[in-house]
Amino acid sequence: MTVLQINTIVNSGSTGRIAESIGILLRSRGEESVIAFGRGNQQSASKTIRVGTKLDAQLHGLKTRLLDKHGFGSTSATKKLVNEIKKIQPDIVHLHNIHGYYINIKVLFNFLKEINIPVVWTLHDCWPFTGHCSYFTTVSCEKWKSQCHHCPLFNRYPESFFVDNSYNNYLKKKELFTGLQNMVLVTPSNWLKDLVKESFLKSYPVQVIHNGVDIEQFIPGTNGVEQYREKLGIGNKKVVLGVASIWDRRKGLADFKLLAALLSPEVIIILVGLTQDLIKELPANIIGIQRTENLNELVVLYNMASVFINPTWVDNFPTTNVEALACGTPVITYDTGGSPEAIDERSGIVIEKGNIQLVNEKLQQILENGEGFYSAACRNRAVNFFNKEERYSDYVGLYKMLIKQEKVESTPFAVN
Repeated sequence: MTVLQINTIVNSGSTGRIAESIGILLRSRGEESVIAFGRGNQQSASKTIRVGTKLDAQLHGLKTRLLDKHGFGSTSATKKLVNEIKKIQPDIVHLHNIHGYYINIKVLFNFLKEINIPVVWTLHDCWPFTGHCSYFTTVSCEKWKSQCHHCPLFNRYPESFFVDNSYNNYLKKKELFTGLQNMVLVTPSNWLKDLVKESFLKSYPVQVIHNGVDIEQFIPGTNGVEQYREKLGIGNKKVVLGVASIWDRRKGLADFKLLAALLSPEVIIILVGLTQDLIKELPANIIGIQRTENLNELVVLYNMASVFINPTWVDNFPTTNVEALACGTPVITYDTGGSPEAIDERSGIVIEKGNIQLVNEKLQQILENGEGFYSAACRNRAVNFFNKEERYSDYVGLYKMLIKQEKVESTPFAVN
């Protein structure tokens, strides 16, 4: 079996690591894995295909900014990818994020309809069924259910400077993305599955496969913690941790600043994934660390933390929640998308968005109970439900069902 995955990046960030992990699992079972990607230069265990050049991405970005036609650039680059796919002759094409300035969706989907091989599409956000945005919950928009127009988020990712083309984008996406004879959608959360079933993609079966983590790497332990504390000069202060690939407005950076003003001197916040410019704007009791691809460093930080807080305003199923759990660290998260699905009452607390006072109260409660009160429950939840070997084996099982032309039903992922 040969599986071709397509994603914006490979072996970096949450979606890139998911694709990489699936590829590693396939290879360990004697199968072939190929990953086509749009940007980055991370090493991969799979054979890789770079889609387009830096110039192609820049021109695609320009088309997005000026005309709001994201997904309709990179024509030549996608035609070259199509030729590569013809040579590889994969048994399965597995799509992840196909937005990101590197794929022409018209070229790709017309080809997929032509060759009619099984397609798995993991939706990591809402972009596939909207006329523009990747998330719409911040503005409580429901136009995506029938027809996008006058998009209130046209100047958000994928940002358009002047033009709102959401009406036409919606119609074109609906035409292109429907009508595949052998496609199954996967969502990492039950929350997103429910949205898909109200969209123009509702005729496809939808499987829920939560994101997994390496429970052999993300483990509880104190190895390296004291050295890192010394490096940061924080002594024995209690640590509140936040991690994001990009700290944009939806990830809750402003909320952390509000929380910092409420904390006692014995508590410090550490945020991972910030740019140098954002670090310069932090209050004294927030330590900013730039984005790291060093997973061992992340493990140390998760173990150093008494609490992991994820004040995300818009999200699907943040893998960072699960990484924290695997390290035995309790999670406080907003009631956002599928974020609450990672935890239960023994491993974390769910809070309404923006209620900083309550976040602080629950944080103090966790600190008073002590890390040992939660550690075993957090670790067990990660092991039982979010072991990447099991979750990504679900994908391999799905591939085999499609190749055998077995019927795939829409199913939720039961976590309790």
